[in-house]
Amino acid sequence: MSMGKRLAAEFLGTFWLVLGGCGSAVLAAKFGGDGNPLGIGFHGVALAFGLTVLTGAYAFGHVSGAHFNPAVSLGLWAGGRFAGKDLVPYVVAQVLGGILAAFILLQIAQGQAGFAIDGSQAGAFASNGYGTLSPGGYGVAAAFLCEVVMTAMFLVVIMGATHGKAPAGFAPIAIGLALTLIHLISIPVTNTSVNPARSTAVALFAGPGAIGQLWLFWVAPLLGALIGGLAYKWVGSDAR
Repeated sequence: MSMGKRLAAEFLGTFWLVLGGCGSAVLAAKFGGDGNPLGIGFHGVALAFGLTVLTGAYAFGHVSGAHFNPAVSLGLWAGGRFAGKDLVPYVVAQVLGGILAAFILLQIAQGQAGFAIDGSQAGAFASNGYGTLSPGGYGVAAAFLCEVVMTAMFLVVIMGATHGKAPAGFAPIAIGLALTLIHLISIPVTNTSVNPARSTAVALFAGPGAIGQLWLFWVAPLLGALIGGLAYKWVGSDAR
């Protein structure tokens, strides 16, 4: 497959992830106000993120590998599954796809009278954060550890599900469910990133608070991805 088509697939897949996952948080999580039975809550948001990866992987997995995430690309490189020369182009495509999705989401959200982004609030415009910008008020150390561990385990699942001896055709389901589980665990802590492209996309529109904390949502997921990729490379080295 040509690099141009692979990058287009990564762009579109990340676009879908941010539009679907962050869109559910911005538009549907609290629809009608707190306590409204039509709102999907954080359980629904967690499922939405998982569904974007599941559907995106089936749509684009055969084209680009369906990373949709700079941390995934880095972890797969660490695990020996991805060429280092393709890292930067993939990351650029992923970030740009996410930004376009966040921009379109903003245009949709502004169609509701009175919509405004309060950057001082935790989770503003589906952004990630720690301290006062953490949904549960978790500090920087807890947020960092959470993002590292969740991303590491995400890479372990991805590498295991896509191994040559794994059941064929089921990898997107396992990966999508893993991302759903990760969100169910960590939304209260950081609003769940494990994806620097997703974090960057919405932070650009959420205000200086989210942008100022964006470093953590690059460093921690990338570190976690390296750990997970290297760990699975060792654990699964004899599974030929």
